[in-house]
Amino acid sequence: CRFWGDRVWGQVLGPGGSGSVCAVATRGVLVSWEGAWVFPHIYPSPFLIGVSMHMQVNIRKGGLTEEIFAGIIEATPNGETRKKGGGCSMGKWMKAAVVHEFGKPLRIEELPKPEPGPGEVVVRIEASGLCHTDIHAAHGDWPIKPKLPLIPGHEGVGIVESCGAGVTEVKEGDRVAIPWLGYACGVCEYCVSGWETLCESQQNTGYTIDGCYAEYARASARYVVKVPKEVDPFDAAPLTCAGVTTYKAVKVSGARPSDLVAIFGIGGLGHLALQYAKIAGATVVAVDLFDEKLELARELGADYTVNAREENPAEAITKLGGADAAIVVAVSPKAFEQAYQALRRGGRLVLVGLPAEGFVRLPIFETVLRGIQVVGSIVGTRIDLAETFELHALGRTRVVYEKRPLEMVNECFEAVEQGKAKARIVFQV
Repeated sequence: CRFWGDRVWGQVLGPGGSGSVCAVATRGVLVSWEGAWVFPHIYPSPFLIGVSMHMQVNIRKGGLTEEIFAGIIEATPNGETRKKGGGCSMGKWMKAAVVHEFGKPLRIEELPKPEPGPGEVVVRIEASGLCHTDIHAAHGDWPIKPKLPLIPGHEGVGIVESCGAGVTEVKEGDRVAIPWLGYACGVCEYCVSGWETLCESQQNTGYTIDGCYAEYARASARYVVKVPKEVDPFDAAPLTCAGVTTYKAVKVSGARPSDLVAIFGIGGLGHLALQYAKIAGATVVAVDLFDEKLELARELGADYTVNAREENPAEAITKLGGADAAIVVAVSPKAFEQAYQALRRGGRLVLVGLPAEGFVRLPIFETVLRGIQVVGSIVGTRIDLAETFELHALGRTRVVYEKRPLEMVNECFEAVEQGKAKARIVFQV
């Protein structure tokens, strides 16, 4: 039961069936449940729930544990409960943010806590990062739609609480990250050649399978990645997607110490892409629409900054000699087209951001004549993520984020869509 003032909310189960909350207790009187009457017992205490012995009441404590109790329960004003008789068995519930309909606000709900199957683990989530992909999933923006209902989130970090049969990769008590790649077959051409992120049988956390906007998440033990003890879980959460995605993109760009690399979009992904390009030894130009984002870029080591609201970034970068590589993490098709125009001959355009519109216009003639390469880069492998954590543990990167409670998920979605989030938002579950 949950206690708000003089109301007690819970779930009642009995011989005639079960149903979610519907009971109101005031001065010891338990009223109705789904049209059926539960016989009350009256006691002098201010808040008492009395139920006949053949009924059961679910008692929620701390938002996590459910005690299924048959007997009489006394509830005090401060939310404590005391059993007055009867027996109990244990069950588990959790808080989660759930998408039920595309384009509608997420709902904070109480759901059964998952149990691990063979080869799986259940992780108690400490931190869960907000990725723009979560917003696209909640809106149903992309051609391949996520499952519904859906618990989003693929930047989950927490402690392994339980392991299913056959799990050898991790153990209870380990801190792990649950990434976008929730499962791959492990035997196809892509998996065995180091490109598991291209596996056609893959399952994606927070998209095709439930994710980490919850107090607990279930995951494949083979596809979670251990988080080094030197890495704070709230740093690890953004690194689990934004970090590994941009780390891989810089690898794909072929950035070298003699190169000029342009990063289009300095937000949750871009502020990390900039740092990985610097680690590779490149000279970096940061492009964004907001001065505060460009100030952050300078703090993180950008050699040049361009405000795309005030000047044409392609022209500005061409004056610097043109970019050897342009990595686009922005979600505007125009940014991709500007990045293309900013390349020097033989340059490489790396597509990372996924605009809802889904299309850009690029000239074939110029692409051929100037030897331009256009490549896509999607997240990274488990090895890439382990390397991302290692770099952070060595103090080579800085993660900029804001903590928010999960209950603010809808407000946070709006802030990211409006460009008001400084970099990354991490939910404290």
